Amino acid sequence: MSDRNRLMYLPLGGAGEIGMNCYVYGYGPEGAERLIVVDTGVAFPDMDGQPGVDLILPDVAWLDERRDRIDGIFITHAHEDHVGAVGHLWNRLRAPVYCRKFTAIHATRKIEEAGHDGDNVRIVGAYPEVVEAGPFRVSFAPVSHSIPEASALLIDTDAGRVVHSGDFKIDRDPRVGEPYDPEMWSEIGAEGVLAFVCDSTNVFNRNPGRSESQLPEQINALVAQARGMVVATTFASNIARVKTLAEAGVAAGRSICLMGRAMQRMVKAGVQAGVLTDFPATISPEDALDVPRENLMLLVTGSQGERRAASAALSRGKYLGHELKEGDMFVFSSKTIPGNEVPVAHIQNALAEIGVEIVDDNSGFYHVSGHANRPDLEVMHDVLKPQILVPNHGEFRHIREHARLATSKGMTGLVAPNGALVELSGNAPGVVEHVETGRTYLDGEAFVGQFDGVIRERMKMALNGMVVVALIVDEGDEVLEDAWVQLKGLPEVGSSGAALQDLIEDDIAKLLPRLDAKVVDDDEKLEEAIKRIVRQTCVQEIGKKPELALLVSRLMAD
Repeated sequence: MSDRNRLMYLPLGGAGEIGMNCYVYGYGPEGAERLIVVDTGVAFPDMDGQPGVDLILPDVAWLDERRDRIDGIFITHAHEDHVGAVGHLWNRLRAPVYCRKFTAIHATRKIEEAGHDGDNVRIVGAYPEVVEAGPFRVSFAPVSHSIPEASALLIDTDAGRVVHSGDFKIDRDPRVGEPYDPEMWSEIGAEGVLAFVCDSTNVFNRNPGRSESQLPEQINALVAQARGMVVATTFASNIARVKTLAEAGVAAGRSICLMGRAMQRMVKAGVQAGVLTDFPATISPEDALDVPRENLMLLVTGSQGERRAASAALSRGKYLGHELKEGDMFVFSSKTIPGNEVPVAHIQNALAEIGVEIVDDNSGFYHVSGHANRPDLEVMHDVLKPQILVPNHGEFRHIREHARLATSKGMTGLVAPNGALVELSGNAPGVVEHVETGRTYLDGEAFVGQFDGVIRERMKMALNGMVVVALIVDEGDEVLEDAWVQLKGLPEVGSSGAALQDLIEDDIAKLLPRLDAKVVDDDEKLEEAIKRIVRQTCVQEIGKKPELALLVSRLMAD
């Protein structure tokens, strides 16, 4: 351990992937640094890779071991991939949570729902207000994004300034929220920036970013020409877009109904925080049933194909009494996040089968991204002039491309995926250590480690099916009667035309007399012997190697 103070950066989630953002900054003597955490986000599971899982959280074991050194948790904005885990993880981190008012409404609710005191969330004003947290001086610098009050963080220490971009774009008229402020950013850059830790999501898009203010004209014209009921979906948190859609409906003489708890919650929070004004009047789903469909517009959740959201429910049939019909229009004012293409396609196919007209970003100009495209990234590079650029919030291809771009412009571009501990101070900034990172699954009410085997076993059962075998063994290690077999997730009849259950029971019956007492007396050896014969039979009959659950009841002597 050295007495020299060092400034470190460690991503625990969000670097090398999109989602589950969680970053650590440290300053102090090596191994004894004081720490702050930036964002505690979640990722969302898919049925192929994490069947039955509710949420995916970053593994904060490294932080948990250093809990006494954490001086604060700073949340850049209220998207779930940045704030969604704060309630679940707060008990392990136990530090004050700092954020702006709109974000604080959501963070407080999450912490209270987890059974903790909402007073642990502290509302902070925008730059130049400063939060003192141990050796760190932190300010929230407003940025434009697809949610109000998004902020970059100015993290100052005696080793220099780090600008953590959060999610951002350059939008001079975002409709809701704060516009890009070139004077503020020039002032921040003029004070000197050691490192810029920067969003990389759209680094491959070489077109200048588009403004939220460019959409109303296009959306108004679209809704005005619709004849049946209009349903529109977007990210619930993008309340600027929700407002644009609602205003388009009102301009076309339609009543507006919000469907989905997340959308209602976001609009309410926007009004409460004072960032959403003059939102059109809405009616309840019940009252909307009395409105002629040609005079109704539903704004619904589920733009990413979420199974339980309003979009999916409407595509399957009635939802809260409302039903889509041929001639209606369904507008996706959103971009499909990579990985969500299949569930979105399922909804769109179901809508097409009904005869609903589907409109998305491929149909016209009905969506703009909330992330900076390559030219906008370069604007921030040029304004801040950092010595070091560390790309984050992107898959590996994004962060490597962003690092190459930085290097080509004379900066030190560092590739630091999850677990890479970077020293930003000193004469040779770079990765100095690798920390074991992973994921934690919220499975119902339980937390399951990525490598605990629970989800792996569940996937095996899903892919291969299961055979349950029950045996009774007496006190003399003799198997009584025949085995009892039950099939789970397997065909009842095999290729021979015989019942698979009967075939397995017969083969086990032939096996049991051949087993010596040492095998029958040992549950592990007995299970292995039964598994071999069960799988052998199943491979012959159905071409599958199912999982085995062996239930052994042993009778004890009086």
